[in-house]
Amino acid sequence: MNDTVDRLVIFLAKRDGIDKLVKTFQYVSKLVRWQVEATHPDVARRFQQWEVASGLGRKAFRTGRFLTGFNALRRGPGSTPTFKILAVLANAGEMVYFFFDHFLWLSRIGTLDAKLAGRMSFISAFGESFGYIFFIIADFIIIKEGLKEERRLLTSSKEDTSKDATESLRKIRADRVMRLMAVAANVADFIIALADIEPNPFCNHAVTLGVSGLVSAWAGWYRNWPS
Repeated sequence: MNDTVDRLVIFLAKRDGIDKLVKTFQYVSKLVRWQVEATHPDVARRFQQWEVASGLGRKAFRTGRFLTGFNALRRGPGSTPTFKILAVLANAGEMVYFFFDHFLWLSRIGTLDAKLAGRMSFISAFGESFGYIFFIIADFIIIKEGLKEERRLLTSSKEDTSKDATESLRKIRADRVMRLMAVAANVADFIIALADIEPNPFCNHAVTLGVSGLVSAWAGWYRNWPS
């Protein structure tokens, strides 16, 4: 029990940890509001307020987040030309997303003209979805390479039963799980971004948005949880 509490404290001390918790509040509120709005409109209104407050709170907390992508590129975008290109495109999209998200937040809270919200939302969501495409491609390439290396190690492990081979297999499998979680989160967020770019009955449905938001939040929760 104490170990779980310690991990929770560490998790919530991180910016991403707080973000995933508040994101859970945001999309649980959306689903509850959709469920009760026909029968309990007053309760639905309260959950809508919670959803809006959570969304605005997350935007405020992400102030300056676009510098993360810049720092990732400054430290070195990748080990091969392919990964360098993918990293530049992915981080560029994410930087656009977080940068224009600042203006969306300011227009939503009334500091800037509220009419800017629609335009800022479109630009931010477009950058977000653009970046996710290349993050997903990069993760799938690495997963594929990991599967090849795993098969090689399993073939050679008949002769090599050393701790190094076992540890290498463990790291490959652990990395694959983390990357699959990243893919799940990015696909879910891509669906949410599409709802802003090109509104449609499927992406904009409360259940689609709610489930996508929770998949993204809980996949991120898993990836950031202290080991």
